[in-house]
Amino acid sequence: MRILKYLLLLILLLFIGLSVFVSTQKANFDVVRSKVIKTPKATLYNYVNDLRNWETFGSWISEDKGIEFYYPLKTVGKGAYCSWEGNNSDGNLTTLFVKENDSISQKMISNGEESSVSWKFKDTIGGTKVTWTSKGKLDFKSKILAFFNGGINSTVGDTYEKSLANLDKTLDYEINTHTIKVNGIVARPGGFYLKQSIVCREKSVAKNLKILVPRMKNFFEKNNIVMNGKPFIIYNKYDRTNDLIGLSVCIPVKDSLHFSSGSDIEWADMKPYTAVKSTLTGDYCHTQKTWNATYNYMAKNKLVRNTSQQIIEVYVKGMEDVKQPSKWITEIYIPVYPKVVPKKPVYRKRSDSTSVSVTPTPTEVQTP
Repeated sequence: MRILKYLLLLILLLFIGLSVFVSTQKANFDVVRSKVIKTPKATLYNYVNDLRNWETFGSWISEDKGIEFYYPLKTVGKGAYCSWEGNNSDGNLTTLFVKENDSISQKMISNGEESSVSWKFKDTIGGTKVTWTSKGKLDFKSKILAFFNGGINSTVGDTYEKSLANLDKTLDYEINTHTIKVNGIVARPGGFYLKQSIVCREKSVAKNLKILVPRMKNFFEKNNIVMNGKPFIIYNKYDRTNDLIGLSVCIPVKDSLHFSSGSDIEWADMKPYTAVKSTLTGDYCHTQKTWNATYNYMAKNKLVRNTSQQIIEVYVKGMEDVKQPSKWITEIYIPVYPKVVPKKPVYRKRSDSTSVSVTPTPTEVQTP
């Protein structure tokens, strides 16, 4: 009995000693991890800047099978936000500041602990050097947990290292894996649609689309409007000299709708037209290559661009449908004039029984 008391006393003294030792440790932490990732800086920055992509590389996410993410309308740039709940963790992330293609500052709350998170992107040999930093302050309970797991620098640092490795692997495969298929000449059907139009610089197109497409979908849900197809983009203006692109984010509807004057949402009617269709399976960053392949097809087949109709991109499957960029599907339609195909000669018999050929005037027909 006396031995048991001594053992309990010893355990108590050890616990008190450990508590005193842990309490004297620094509560502030500053964890920094860097990695060279084989991806261009702009691509890497845009990927990290969209909080929807964090599910694809966060190591703590893949380790918690029951975790679920919740997203508001804005997930890109300053003011972007997301939250999560899982078996092992819960929290939220807010983007406070961004400097395009350079840095991102965020606030993270994980299991009640708040920390400042920052990203820095720098061009280097072999790709982009990304530096991920986390600063914060631990409470007593967190300090004890960190102590038994090798220290906060070890636990958080290990998570960051695994996440950066996942980011490198994800971008290398998901961003670069793509296929381009020129489907050929098609009859593009017309129909009604709602649109919201903007003018921006070319480098800002992807960022604006990630904001405007979810915003348009939310408008439909809020006003109980039924979508009659997939979202698409109309390119109204392409001024390379002044680096200005005018585009409209559109969603098809069944019927005509009218809005009060001054609304930034407009109703429009698209007429049917002939177009060359191409299909991109992969990340949106390959759309320019898809355009180029389509124009090459047009030149080879002597097709003339119909400038009375706009080029459109239809987002058949995007980031809201599947997380992996390699599985996104985008259809591009470039309007062309129908090819002129001459009719076959018609033979008529003269009264003297000889045959003559009569070549009719060529007519416009749509080739399949």
